[in-house]
Amino acid sequence: MESNAIFKVLKAGIFTTIQDLGRTGYQQYGVAVAGAMDAFSLRIGNLLVGNKERDAGIEATLIGPTLEILKDTRIAITGGDLSPQLNSFPLPMWKSVDVPAGSILSFGRPRSGCRAYIAVRGGIDAPVVMGSRATDIRAGIGGYQGRPLMEGDILTADIDKYRDKKRWCNRSLATEAIPHYTSSHEIRVLLGPHLHLFTERSIDQLLNHPFTISPASDRMGYRLKGERLQLKAAVELISEATPAGTIQVPAQGDPIILLADRQTTGGYPKIGTCITVDLPRLAQAKPGDLVRFHPVTLEESHQLLKEQERFFHKLRIAASE
Repeated sequence: MESNAIFKVLKAGIFTTIQDLGRTGYQQYGVAVAGAMDAFSLRIGNLLVGNKERDAGIEATLIGPTLEILKDTRIAITGGDLSPQLNSFPLPMWKSVDVPAGSILSFGRPRSGCRAYIAVRGGIDAPVVMGSRATDIRAGIGGYQGRPLMEGDILTADIDKYRDKKRWCNRSLATEAIPHYTSSHEIRVLLGPHLHLFTERSIDQLLNHPFTISPASDRMGYRLKGERLQLKAAVELISEATPAGTIQVPAQGDPIILLADRQTTGGYPKIGTCITVDLPRLAQAKPGDLVRFHPVTLEESHQLLKEQERFFHKLRIAASE
């Protein structure tokens, strides 16, 4: 067994992958960004254990994995509350915790949210592919052999990377800063670029009526169910770039929100784009949850993103003290 082995997968959970903040700079070659669906939670978890925000962690979906701890280390669980436990005792979330070798980290029933993140000191040490350790399932690259984790997998961490940071136990995120997840999600959108192609009724439906997240949703995109959105007339569009949060509307009229594993281009009409700061909250939505959209301006979306980055800047300053 490798000297830096940190976890043994006893049970894999529903869909558990290694993710960092994504594979940027290669979309012009058709390479998806991938990365954490809820980047906010992964970044916080990494800061809590003394990592860099881009370090790789584990993303668990709905039913988390069962992991044997192979070395004394430090972890933090963030994101959705999937009832984390250490040796069958409840484990606090949004807090760094020292865990001894031989312990068993497991998860129970989902209480809120959809995705939990396991950050470990030093970060998960997976091969770097095009600048990222993120798992891209469709391309079969990154993470652990380009696939979800399976029973028997051994994960390693760069345990000596931050060995000088001895003071990181019991670091926690302030209660008022911890996100709260419900079954109804208010998501802000930038309207366009093809808003003018849709009927007035469809625009009203988008902005004034809820949609339900379909079970046919995944990391590539959330399919929404509601009154179908319609174009004024049939059109053919040239494929163009698809940023995260793009709301595409295929011919049948059920919108799709494109997310972390999205394709790099698309030719369906785009009625709007979910703003960056709301994508982590959207990532915690489950099938059957409701989504409501509210329009904002580009200037408002930029201001909200600046506020979020100022928040992370303060956390980084606190982390260096």
